[in-house]
Amino acid sequence: MARRKKILVTQYQYEALQYLSPPEQLTVSEWAEKYRILDAKSAAMPGPWSNDVTPYLKGVMDEFNNYETEKIVFVKPTQVGGTESLQNMIGYIVMQDPAPTMIVYPTDTLAKSISENRLQPMLKATPEIAKKFDDTSPLLELHFDGMYLTLAGSNSPSGLASKPIRFLMMDEVDKYPGASNKEADPIKLATERTKTFHNKKIFITSTPTLKTGHIWQEKENADIEKHFFVPCPHCGEYIEFQFPNIRFPSDEGMSYADRAEFATYVCQKCGCVITDNDKHNMLRLGEWRTVRHSTKYVRNVAFWINTLYSPFVRWSDIAKEFLQTKDNPEDFQNFVNSWLAEPWEDTKLKTNADMVMERQTEVPAYVVPSWTKLLTAGVDVQETSLYWTIRAWGDYLTSQNIAHGQALSFSEIDRIMNLQYQTEDGDPVVVNLCLVDSGDQTDMVYDFCVTHADYALPVKGSSHEQLSPYKMSKITKADSKAYGMTLVVADGNAYKDMIAGRMKRPNGRGSWMVYAGCDTEYAEQVTAEHKVNVKKNGVVKQVWVPKRSHADNHYLDAEVYALVAADIRGVRTLHLLQEDVDEVQTQKEEDPDAPEEQWIKANENWLGGARYG
Repeated sequence: MARRKKILVTQYQYEALQYLSPPEQLTVSEWAEKYRILDAKSAAMPGPWSNDVTPYLKGVMDEFNNYETEKIVFVKPTQVGGTESLQNMIGYIVMQDPAPTMIVYPTDTLAKSISENRLQPMLKATPEIAKKFDDTSPLLELHFDGMYLTLAGSNSPSGLASKPIRFLMMDEVDKYPGASNKEADPIKLATERTKTFHNKKIFITSTPTLKTGHIWQEKENADIEKHFFVPCPHCGEYIEFQFPNIRFPSDEGMSYADRAEFATYVCQKCGCVITDNDKHNMLRLGEWRTVRHSTKYVRNVAFWINTLYSPFVRWSDIAKEFLQTKDNPEDFQNFVNSWLAEPWEDTKLKTNADMVMERQTEVPAYVVPSWTKLLTAGVDVQETSLYWTIRAWGDYLTSQNIAHGQALSFSEIDRIMNLQYQTEDGDPVVVNLCLVDSGDQTDMVYDFCVTHADYALPVKGSSHEQLSPYKMSKITKADSKAYGMTLVVADGNAYKDMIAGRMKRPNGRGSWMVYAGCDTEYAEQVTAEHKVNVKKNGVVKQVWVPKRSHADNHYLDAEVYALVAADIRGVRTLHLLQEDVDEVQTQKEEDPDAPEEQWIKANENWLGGARYG
């Protein structure tokens, strides 16, 4: 009996010592290989975790153990194990370094689903974690010995701004909403919660969407950027897997599937063929290398990788996806984002400030080109100022900006619009029509347009697709002096397409040009947007959006209004007017006057001569 008691006491002592003993000295990847169990419910390869399957994740996970690193950014394609690396970090925290932790997902609904279907099964499948986990925890707040794990949606600002957090994980951040008038950016809101911890860690991961998206901006702002390099099995040189080096037969009557099936990778160093069978050993010997370093005091580290590194994807899979999507912008954007892990840009309508500066003519500011037949203007209304532009128009939509600027009042706009401009030959020209943005300071704009109805009309952007680029509506605000006045409703996307297309033409007939000495601020603003695919209510549309957050695009909007004004004034048919004049002249030359008509013209003043002679 005494002996049994002695054994029990020893067991208690052992458990106490185990509880009090410091955690093992393990990195995240070592912890995962020793303890992590992949459950059959959510893993394609259930069983013990092996770093050999996805060797590139090892460097990402172990950066978590670098005490100097505060933020880890992982830019990735889909299906390379990014979420699993996040879950390994969570398991490591629970067992090795318990502290308040939060994971932020795009929505609350997604957070609940992941908690129930992926995260909790993972916690329960790993025995050492299951011992510490309270399985009666609510879905969005999981409790463990010595810590809690909060799950939140980025669409719930209140959930991002309460408890202090030491470890912050943010998954698929490019699906987070942007900042609003009432709330800050969700990433900033969540990051604020880590301020009280000097030893905080922030892990941000996502598949990229646009260059203006959260994850690409985080990568660009990181102190250091790393890419994964692997040794060529032929020359031994370390290379990056890059999509242009995947080669497949050209179109010779073969289907896309057949062409893709012959895809191989060609080493950019030695030109030898690398097969799918070579990839596993290359990954095992691969290493993360720095490709950009902006400071010697590294706190934020970014990792970037594409789907070519995935052990689960063959070269033929990538080639086939490319061939099947390259002719469809919506599908091809998904290939660029989800396979190549690169941000999307529509290069067909890509514009930049340098392109604008190349469109300068020899005509100086405030001088109207001699070919001008029409002068229109646009005004973009902001809270503190008014951006205006005046553009000359000729045959076949040939145009040139003759002046632009920033006014502080509507009276200044009135003075500018009533100036008498002159052509190169000295002929006077006035603004035929000016459209004024009524989206901001609406009442003031309406009052201005009523008072100056001889040359001004209010305009607003269309909230939905229209059958034509613009339509004429009526102001229905009963208490406005402008009640019943014409209101122009314009499709901004359609007109920005026109501007971008014309801007790419060399100077001459049909081109979109600017005056000599044009300033770079104007050039930057009129190219501040690019066209991307945006999904809304389940429908994907191509729309123009700012290239970066808070970019000024006021001159672009003003140019859109000037183009709409030109459309209203018949700019598309200007060349037909000249054709009519030429036709009349030709007809006169072909049909000379009859003898009696010639006599009357020769003596057309005979009545006057008789009266006053």
